[in-house]
Amino acid sequence: MTTTLSPFVPHQDDRQLRGDLAMWCFILAELLVFGVFFVVYAFTRANHVELFNASQLELDRTSGAINTVLLITSSFFVVRAVDAIRRGGQQGGTGCARWLMAAMGCGGAFLVLKLAEFGVKVSAGISMSTNTFYMFYLFLGFFHFMHVVLGMVILAAVALKARRGGYSPEDHAGVETGAAYWHMVDLVWIVLFPLIYILH
Repeated sequence: MTTTLSPFVPHQDDRQLRGDLAMWCFILAELLVFGVFFVVYAFTRANHVELFNASQLELDRTSGAINTVLLITSSFFVVRAVDAIRRGGQQGGTGCARWLMAAMGCGGAFLVLKLAEFGVKVSAGISMSTNTFYMFYLFLGFFHFMHVVLGMVILAAVALKARRGGYSPEDHAGVETGAAYWHMVDLVWIVLFPLIYILH
């Protein structure tokens, strides 16, 4: 009696780091930079509490809250995109691209609202030299804004490749790499919004 041995398939640990290692190094570096800015903001605020509190009241919290919902929703769409490509099938790449396009739609809405918010402040004569709070508000807001722009460029490139069939359930590291960057952008805003707009 002969026994047929099935080919050995190495076990894939779900705890392994998803995506490209270089991107994770870049993400960690970006988080470190934002972390330093947040710490500096907190120390500066502690020495100018009244100024910061008064200036915070002039911000559009509704716009900030809507932007928070937009980015959280976009992250959900990105998760669905990764799930779509992992499941594969005939619609795997197309489904992944569609979810990424939805995430970019939320990101685009975020940028429009943010530009409108900046526009109101600039038209009111507010600049980085107005006071210390607005220096942080405009700098951190614009710095994060540019990260959203870069994130949308990355998602667009991933969506285009996914639509062309460039990923599969076995090979989709690019999708996970793009998703990791977008989640970083979302995470930073989740910290930035309460820090700048709400905390007293």
